Amino acid sequence: MEPDHGPEQPGRLGRGTLLLMSAATGLAVAGNYFAQPLLDVIGHDLRLSAATAALVVTVAQTGYGLGLLLLVPLGDMLERRRLAVVLCAATAVFLTVTASAPNAALLLTGTALTGLTSVAAQVVMPYAATLAAPAERGRTVGTVMTGLLLGILLARTAAGLLAELGGWRTVYWVNAALMLLMAVLLRLRLPALRTSAGLRYPALLRSTLALFGQEPVLRRRAVLGAVCFAGFSVLWTAVAFLMSGPAYGWQESAIGLLGLVGAAGSLSASAAGRLADRGLAHRVTGVAAVLLLGSWGLLALGGGGGAWSLAALLAGVVVLDLAAQAVHVSNQNLVYGVRPEARNRLNSAYMTSYFAGGAVGSALTSAVWGAGGWAGVCALGAALAAAGVALWVLDRLRPVPPAGGRTAHDHRSEPAPATL
Repeated sequence: MEPDHGPEQPGRLGRGTLLLMSAATGLAVAGNYFAQPLLDVIGHDLRLSAATAALVVTVAQTGYGLGLLLLVPLGDMLERRRLAVVLCAATAVFLTVTASAPNAALLLTGTALTGLTSVAAQVVMPYAATLAAPAERGRTVGTVMTGLLLGILLARTAAGLLAELGGWRTVYWVNAALMLLMAVLLRLRLPALRTSAGLRYPALLRSTLALFGQEPVLRRRAVLGAVCFAGFSVLWTAVAFLMSGPAYGWQESAIGLLGLVGAAGSLSASAAGRLADRGLAHRVTGVAAVLLLGSWGLLALGGGGGAWSLAALLAGVVVLDLAAQAVHVSNQNLVYGVRPEARNRLNSAYMTSYFAGGAVGSALTSAVWGAGGWAGVCALGAALAAAGVALWVLDRLRPVPPAGGRTAHDHRSEPAPATL
């Protein structure tokens, strides 16, 4: 490890620095979601067809996926503070490309590159887990995850409000300035930290894929995370169709405010992390998986329009977000405890699976909405949630290894990580 020239020592992560890391992750990922409520406005301004405008979302997802595979593992090879700062600064630069784009080519290029470097959030996450005291790792991961989730959920709301004030480009300019500020603050506040894997880059990427074969905890949690995030994506892909349709007839700015409702559920991430610190990660997973299934019953009641349907819909959004984030934080807490020296590669492998699940969920939603409407979407979401419950039950039926079978690292705080 490099000498620490910052104000924090590994194992003693101050609250101010933790909140800074949480804010940085939220701002980093937010840039990938600004376009969703603004596609019509962007298309009209740049004279794009609807199909070309829709590519903005696709290239953002593609860039982010490539970043998870190609950039996040670098945290196990390079000095982490420098990597996080460079990625944040690069994100600021690419956001300015999007903000100033005069045509589709530059718009899509800026969006793709922003997605690529916005995986700074997934570099900061294991960075925070490493700096935290072992007994506080779950709380730390939960706090940083709360920031990330708020960034995802509130990005649509911020985009709608800022677009009304100064046009669609405003939100990108503001986010670019904030990301540049984050780069400066992270450089000043974070300690230098290097945990070298002793591998060259091609071997580092191969070792990331090899972790799936070597670590059963990673495999099981990656599948569970993919299924749960697929359900999360089903909701947030379809809800705009429902709310803008004849049942509710909401405008885009009002639909964006649903992110505020979802944000209430995201606050569960910190509580889930604290429970994981007490060795209850697998129990949190089970309860959350059941809640996730139940949330689709509430959401199904929300398809009819009217006050009672709206109340059921909002309650379902909160429960679904709460449960999905509880599963995710529990997953990360256990995955990070498997091999601390490989946390960035573990995070890359897990998050790539997680993100792939979300992409599949979005794609399935588009097809199901056309065939079955809101009822079909809710049936799809419930089926995915039921699969999550089944995965947890099946894994709980496997024999639990003795405590001595844990990794040698952080054995005082990590639960036996072989069960869901």
